[in-house]
Amino acid sequence: MKLLKQTTLIFCLLFASLAVKADEGMWLPQLLAKLNERQMKSMGMKISAADIYNINKGSLKDAIVSFGGFCTGEVISSKGLILTNHHCGFDAIQNHSTLERNYIRDGFWARNNGEEIPNPGLFVTFIVRIDDVTKAVLNGVTGSMEEKERQSQVDKNIAALRKEVKKEAYQDSYIRPFFDGNQYFLFVTETYKDVRLVGAPPSAVGNFGKDTDNWMWPRHTGDFSMFRIYAGKDNKPADYSTDNIPYTPKKSLSISLDGVKENDFTMVFGFPGRTTQYLHSAAVEQIMTVNDPAKIAIREKALAVIDGFMRKDEQIKIQYAAKYASIQNSYKKWQGEVLGLSSTNAVGKKKKQEEEFQARVNKNPAWKTQYGTILADLAAAYEVLKPYGYARDYYLEITSKVELLTVAGWMNSLVTAFEKDGDKGYQQRLKQSKSALEGLFDEYNNKVDQQLFSTLMEMYYKNQDEKYQSPLFREKVKGAGANFASLADNIYQTTQLDEKEKAMALLDKPAAELIAIIKAEPVVQLYRDISGTYSSTVASGLNEVQARINKMNRTYVQAQMDVFKEKTFYPDANSTLRVTYGNVKGYNPRDAVGFDYYTYLDGVMEKYKPGDYEFDVPEKLRELNRKRDFGQYGANGKMPVCFIARNHTTGGNSGSPALDAYGNLIGLNFDRVWEGTMSDINYDPSICRNIMVDIRYVLFIVDKFAGAGHLVQEMKLVHPKK
Repeated sequence: MKLLKQTTLIFCLLFASLAVKADEGMWLPQLLAKLNERQMKSMGMKISAADIYNINKGSLKDAIVSFGGFCTGEVISSKGLILTNHHCGFDAIQNHSTLERNYIRDGFWARNNGEEIPNPGLFVTFIVRIDDVTKAVLNGVTGSMEEKERQSQVDKNIAALRKEVKKEAYQDSYIRPFFDGNQYFLFVTETYKDVRLVGAPPSAVGNFGKDTDNWMWPRHTGDFSMFRIYAGKDNKPADYSTDNIPYTPKKSLSISLDGVKENDFTMVFGFPGRTTQYLHSAAVEQIMTVNDPAKIAIREKALAVIDGFMRKDEQIKIQYAAKYASIQNSYKKWQGEVLGLSSTNAVGKKKKQEEEFQARVNKNPAWKTQYGTILADLAAAYEVLKPYGYARDYYLEITSKVELLTVAGWMNSLVTAFEKDGDKGYQQRLKQSKSALEGLFDEYNNKVDQQLFSTLMEMYYKNQDEKYQSPLFREKVKGAGANFASLADNIYQTTQLDEKEKAMALLDKPAAELIAIIKAEPVVQLYRDISGTYSSTVASGLNEVQARINKMNRTYVQAQMDVFKEKTFYPDANSTLRVTYGNVKGYNPRDAVGFDYYTYLDGVMEKYKPGDYEFDVPEKLRELNRKRDFGQYGANGKMPVCFIARNHTTGGNSGSPALDAYGNLIGLNFDRVWEGTMSDINYDPSICRNIMVDIRYVLFIVDKFAGAGHLVQEMKLVHPKK
């Protein structure tokens, strides 16, 4: 009886451990059969791993695309129609918007293929297959190599492998490291470059709640847009042409009209950007107490400046809409990250795990020799990194927000190219500079930028160690009597680079004449001193210690896999195709607060504020709600809008399909809850939730609100629960 009780207890503890971690992880799809299929089926999945990833016949992977390299999309019809988030398609929507034809405010819907709008530079990429090439990539690599030498050997091996890979002429390939470079996989891809805008709801639907609701639950945002892939007449990738035809996919997703209930199995398929789950506690503590707070403070100031201008000027509002959203997105995410790391005691949990790691290592002579000092060595290295990391964040955040410095950087690059490679290098760089600056100036206002310079460069001066600051800038501050508004006014009044016409005209001058002008330009001289100071005082030391940390991290990740054999490890996200799975679930973010897992259109109306920047609601949507005219998309007299589940997602998963137990599309992933944004560093199932717009709300907006029912007719709608 005692043995039975002990066995039962062990089983229960093991089951509890598995249950806690059941929804954690971003798994490679080709390994699901080996690592995850049994668990996925125990959680409710009705299909097989072969239905998800298969290289011999169409599978779910063939309906998933990397959208522009920064988001995910999915094919939802046999005519190449793809669905992604509104915020993923926002740049395209913004680029086609004017004061007279404002697609951001009013939305856009093509009534036929001829009205679909091309988007130069936008592409989607399919994954054809994934191969393990670790042995070949690490051929000739030894543990005694310095990081630079090791990387050189790895790069050489990768270049040789890519030349030999079996693929079609129209296909491409890339190789990515996993587990901090302990493993490598090859991805064979097909990229389509003719992607046209089909439809987008007005921002009052697609970005409802804007900054206030971003990263928050409950959420009521119809965050979606639609595009179409076009191909050559052979259905192969082709550059844009009026002769191209809608792409016929190997697989398109069926769409469920049945919705979800609590504890239903859910799966998210996509291209998550970056996570760091296996960091040392010292790294997590620095993120929480040094790096995130620094970046939050800078972005808070930048957002206040831009918002002030956007609220007064509609043209600036259009120009800066995407820029503002991008800055605000990370700003609020980092705030939630700090909150989540603190509230879940992430550093304490890491330290407890490290204590267990060290105890096991000390008991094993081989491990003690190999890994005995790795924790102490990492802790010491991160202490050296701390001031460099802070200075790095200040430099990168500020110089990227003050766009006059970006212009100066492009101009200075022409000087560098000319002096290094002569006219040939100059001409090559000139073409790149013209293209980059054309795009920059289209979304630029010198009055906004001047205020950003004044505000942010004051932070640069006051909030970091003097030794990391540009001596020339400090001299200018002294000359202006520490009046940063006056200093900014002087810089912007005396430069030729803050107006598009003048700056672009300079690029048409003969090389020698332009080089002389650039060298004499005060703002370029300032840029050179700021960037040069960063290179000499920050980057050199930062790169040296970061190289040591990278090497130790690789060892530490391998050590964790060696020491904790009872755990199944998944690789950190690196913008490669992944599957994450879990269950629909509400959550309790703090004491006496509990959130349900669904929101409805009634909640949109409760938030409605006439004429408000964030919470206005179009009259037609209000009318449809008053009449309860939801068509086939409503449920029990209500219109579902969004739901949450325990799926481990991150940036890059925006636009990812949320799939049910049968692989049908039930929603569109677009966000995480604020308290759980720390899931990139420390996934905690108690508060980590991903937010999805219900596919029925998407269809309702397309059909009933926009009157674009012809798009719904392309789709395959199903009722799996019936």
